[in-house]
Amino acid sequence: MKRSLAGRIWPNATAIVLAIGFVFPVYWMFNTAFKPTGDIISDVPVWFPLHGTLQHFATAVGAPDFWTLAGNSLLVTALAVGLSLLIALCAAFALTRMRFKGRKATLLVFMVAQMAPWEVMVISIYMIVRDADMLNSLVPLTAFYMLMVLPFTLLTLRGYVAAVPKELEESAMVDGCSRRQAFTKVVFPLLAPGLMATSLFGFITAWNEFPLVLVLNKEPAKGTLPLWLSQFQSQFGDDWGATMAAASIFAVPILVLFLFLQRKAVGGLTSGAVKG
Repeated sequence: MKRSLAGRIWPNATAIVLAIGFVFPVYWMFNTAFKPTGDIISDVPVWFPLHGTLQHFATAVGAPDFWTLAGNSLLVTALAVGLSLLIALCAAFALTRMRFKGRKATLLVFMVAQMAPWEVMVISIYMIVRDADMLNSLVPLTAFYMLMVLPFTLLTLRGYVAAVPKELEESAMVDGCSRRQAFTKVVFPLLAPGLMATSLFGFITAWNEFPLVLVLNKEPAKGTLPLWLSQFQSQFGDDWGATMAAASIFAVPILVLFLFLQRKAVGGLTSGAVKG
């Protein structure tokens, strides 16, 4: 009994310590964002501010081009994730349900693309966009974000499509449905967890991306929030409250989306990883 109890205590204690280590920086960011300036610069840490303030958030939101860049980030991320889901869903269905020459080679290309770091191609991408005279435009940024998200989306959705039995489609077609109707009415509703999982992690990838926008979009009004956040400290000097408020604003959409989709995301990633 003692060994059994000890065997449960140590893993749980380790998990708690690790959770605190991961959560504490996020807590301290939000904590600092709500603290009055006097508490932030105090020599004694204020763990739980008794008198919070929204002044730092007002300073962050009132920064130049904030709303423009927030709109740019939402537009680019939504388009990139939406396009990648559409293309990956069609490709995953074809790679799973059909047999054609070059099928394995196509999968290998997407796996290599998933493993390759995009940072090493920043110079090449810049030269392509420059020669096309499309610098400081959201169009190439959206296209390259979509290409960044696409390999992971395809590989995950392929496993999820493979988990749906072919017999369901065949039964629907026997009952009079076309192949398109069998997919939209039978298969597609079963793919909801996989679509949520891939959209979540695709959103995180595109929302947080920094090197490409730094190189391609140098005009202040043509950037995204990661670029705004990187320049925030230089704009306001050592205003740590406003800086932490800006970081909190940037993190909120991801936290809200993750909390909303976390169950579906875990299920979708697990199915996509072990099947197919």
